[in-house]
This record gives sequence, C-alpha cells and structure tokens, in this order.
Amino acid sequence: MQDSIKLSRVEPILQHITYPASRRDAADSFDGVTLLLADGDVDLGEVIRSCFTDTFADSGELFNELNNALPIEALGEPGQSDGDA
Repeated sequence: MQDSIKLSRVEPILQHITYPASRRDAADSFDGVTLLLADGDVDLGEVIRSCFTDTFADSGELFNELNNALPIEALGEPGQSDGDA
C-alpha cells in the first residue's frame, strides 16, 4: 500500500480491502496512509474513524462517507481544479 495518496486518487485504493468492512477494520487497514488534501494532509485511517457508518458495504460507500467526513476546505476552492484529472 502507498504511504501517501492524493484525495483525487483515493477511490481505487479503497478497493484493496474485503467488503463488507466494519469502520474499525477499514480504519485499521488504512492507518499510516497519508491522504493529501488541497489544504494539507490527514491520516486516512483517522478520517475513516470519524465516519458515522458502522459497516461499509463496498468501496463506493466508504468513498462517499470519506467525502462527507472531510471539511469542504479539503477539496480546495469551490469551482477550482487541482489539474489532476
């Protein structure tokens, strides 16, 4: 697993664990992976721990929960692209 990953590239990485996955197991799986945001970085495992869902059915559900758990500033300024298409 990578040590760091851009937020725009995290979705495929979430497929590396077995689903359904508990919040705790998913967080433990991604501890130590740095999620690079527009305004800094966070530990991916810690962000998963802050999600409200107890069990993720698949990587898409986990990805949606991650987006809800991150502050809007994590994505950069509204309407702006980081050029990482």
